Amino acid sequence: MNDLGEKAPAQVEASRVSFFRVGSEEAGQRIDNFLLRLAKGVPKSHVYRVIRGGEVRVNKKRVLVTYRLEVGDCVRLPPMRTAAVPPPQAVRAAEFPILFEDDQLLVVDKPAGVAVHGGSGVSYGVIEQLRAARPEATFLELVHRLDRETSGILMLAKRRSSLTALHEQIREGAMDKRYLALVLGAWPNARQHIRAPLLKYLQGDGERRVRVDPAGVAAHSVVTLRERLNERALLEVELKTGRTHQIRVHLAHLGFPIAGDDKYGDFAANRELARSAAGPSLKRMFLHAWRLGLRHPASGAALAIEAPLPRACLDYLEALRHAQTV
Repeated sequence: MNDLGEKAPAQVEASRVSFFRVGSEEAGQRIDNFLLRLAKGVPKSHVYRVIRGGEVRVNKKRVLVTYRLEVGDCVRLPPMRTAAVPPPQAVRAAEFPILFEDDQLLVVDKPAGVAVHGGSGVSYGVIEQLRAARPEATFLELVHRLDRETSGILMLAKRRSSLTALHEQIREGAMDKRYLALVLGAWPNARQHIRAPLLKYLQGDGERRVRVDPAGVAAHSVVTLRERLNERALLEVELKTGRTHQIRVHLAHLGFPIAGDDKYGDFAANRELARSAAGPSLKRMFLHAWRLGLRHPASGAALAIEAPLPRACLDYLEALRHAQTV
């Protein structure tokens, strides 16, 4: 048994019962999510079985899997043997351009081509690199995610309470999330609502994709035309929902794929875009998370954070504008 210290064990003990006293950083999370993080390598079904079977106790009482931890709770953790995992690859510490930071939040400008976290063939991403660069940080978690190919605003919480409050804002639709996208084709409308349900599916090779499908979940994007540029259009897209690949799939579904999109785009056009001999080149997907409006999780003050377009996108726009005038 540990001594009811204030820090969670790195993982559950394989051969003995352990106990944990809940502190402010753990308060608010569900007991199942708490145990799943500690029991990496244990089948999820087993984790839920020990909770429902009463082997996990809070203040000596059985709890439901939906129970949310409170400061001062004493959690009894049963012995569970985790699967052996290979030693992790060394993470290269890295910082990213900081757009906002205080004791609650860290907001960075993520470059295109960098994953937000490890997995699916990626050893590590932004979150692992930031943790390695900030070993003194006791808590650092992603509030939301961006596709690897998307650049721009990425928000992380530095306290459990902030993470919970920000997730609540996301569930309530209280965050104002805006993206800039360059699409192929002559976008017709100054402002347009796209309401098309999205369904996740796996391709034959196991890769995850999304398509518009009546059986999917509701998804809503609001598109504002910023600029027309030689059979291209610069759009501002406001997310009313935050589904996987939402902007990419919604625009492609209407026949206006994002320039450089290697999943849902026009592949022949993308090859031409990347060739400098064909004119101004674009070697990335032109999708950028440029503005985020939210309430500060501690003070409640309104925050508006912006990330400027990356140089590659600005240069391509300037080249298109120049070609339009000659």
